[in-house]
Amino acid sequence: MKALGFIEITGVVAALDALDIMCKSANVELVTWERKLGGRLVTIIVEGDVSAVNAAVENASTLAIKKPVAKLVLANPHEETRRIVDLSAQRLKK
Repeated sequence: MKALGFIEITGVVAALDALDIMCKSANVELVTWERKLGGRLVTIIVEGDVSAVNAAVENASTLAIKKPVAKLVLANPHEETRRIVDLSAQRLKK
């Protein structure tokens, strides 16, 4: 099972910047993203090996154009957590 990394940041542009940093700095892939409060809060979710996800989240939180509101790495996500993330990802495929 792959690790999940979460970055919540204010603004779509800042979120895209954070995603770009994460994907360029480590071997991670975008799983899904969520916009809340009309796009003022954006959560980016990536997956990969634990070390890659840790590096990606730390690099994005340090180098992004805005400081993240929250960040999280789940090395071994519970199956219910994975199910919720997968539900979010499915809406992007429609």
